[in-house]
Amino acid sequence: MEVINAQVPQPEAIQQDQEAKPEMEKTITTASASASATDLKPTENSQIPAGLTDTTIPTNSSDEKESEQVDKIPDDATETVYLNNLNERVKLPALKQTLKNLLKNFGPVLDVVAHRSVRMRGQAFVAFPDREMAAKAVKEVKGFPLYGKPIEIAFARSPADCVVKRKTPDDFEAHKAERLLKKKRSRRENPLRKKAVEAKEAARKAASTAASAGPMASSVPPASSNRKIVQMPDEYQPPNKILFIQNLPENAGKDALEVLFKQYPNLVEVRTIPGRSNIAFVEYVDATSSGVAKDALHNYKFDGEHKIKVTFAKQ
Repeated sequence: MEVINAQVPQPEAIQQDQEAKPEMEKTITTASASASATDLKPTENSQIPAGLTDTTIPTNSSDEKESEQVDKIPDDATETVYLNNLNERVKLPALKQTLKNLLKNFGPVLDVVAHRSVRMRGQAFVAFPDREMAAKAVKEVKGFPLYGKPIEIAFARSPADCVVKRKTPDDFEAHKAERLLKKKRSRRENPLRKKAVEAKEAARKAASTAASAGPMASSVPPASSNRKIVQMPDEYQPPNKILFIQNLPENAGKDALEVLFKQYPNLVEVRTIPGRSNIAFVEYVDATSSGVAKDALHNYKFDGEHKIKVTFAKQ
């Protein structure tokens, strides 16, 4: 950009000021063009969703110190991150591959661990080679919408098996034994499991007492309430291809149920029970297919009012 000075005599101070303006305007124009070219230039991360890369550059030493304080890695942080609030309807292979593709933007992903069990649904563990990569993932991925749900992410309480095996192979067996011990302890402390164990023990003691009291006592049937307590809750039945549907309204016929459950692939048949209009059985080709339907339709309002209960059938 050039500036043409008028040929009018001017005081020396004003003339010097105007002579300096062309150089300033050239500098500003050049800087503006450079910034525009940088903004439009495609980068390797152009396909990464917004918020997954950290390009903040400290402008002075005080900003740099403040940034270091914000991004300081906790002393108890591990190379493994824990994710939850994941969409439970997505099949495990697809979910694990999606998480790997998302998190590899922060470093090599050593392993992705996820399970379909009731206790571990909607959760996953992802292992990185070092804590810095894990810290960056925790910072950037928190709240990222994946399959319609915002991800919740934090450092795992203990490193993944693959991390221990990679860093300290000699400690791997001890680490694995400790992890399995914690897993068993956690299951024992589960409130529902405790109730089931206590009920089973109470039933065993009652049976033992009745047997030792003689034939008169043993002929008295146990109370029906005791028999109900020892039953495993429907929600904890092991997965299988047949679903048990409860709380159906009276107008729920076989055709209506077929329309509802046919939305999910691999449906085999719907079986209603004569004289029991409030329950039904729905069979799929395999347990994976029935699990998808169960997760989607449990507590579904069939007629806008009645919430149906969908669980795996007892085997």
